[in-house]
Amino acid sequence: MKPVLLDTDIISYFFRQDKQVVKNIANHLTHFGYLQLSVITYYEILNGLYYKDAFNKLVQFETFIALHKVIPLNRHIAKRAALITANLKKGGLRIGHNDILIASTAIENNLTLISNNTKHFNRISELSLDNWMS
Repeated sequence: MKPVLLDTDIISYFFRQDKQVVKNIANHLTHFGYLQLSVITYYEILNGLYYKDAFNKLVQFETFIALHKVIPLNRHIAKRAALITANLKKGGLRIGHNDILIASTAIENNLTLISNNTKHFNRISELSLDNWMS
């Protein structure tokens, strides 16, 4: 089993108590003791909670995050993201900047990205990708 980086959608499924995601997270925690997510995922979740004025869920999310690792952006991740973006554009494909930064965080840290958005992320050939919803 390889360490993982959780995408925003997987965190959302976890907080909605999706049985498959909860089971996979529990299994991962047994092996590694903590989860990892990109600071971009952290931002996306906070943005949604603030928008919805979901202050109780915000406290719950921050408590959850304190137990795990949020990986910051750095210039290596930014460079990788820029290269991926350029190559996708040359091929006529587009992926949002946030998703490319999340994928680049996984690649640069040798992590498998866990996302239900496999159709989108499959466009990035060097990305190790898994879906805990299937």
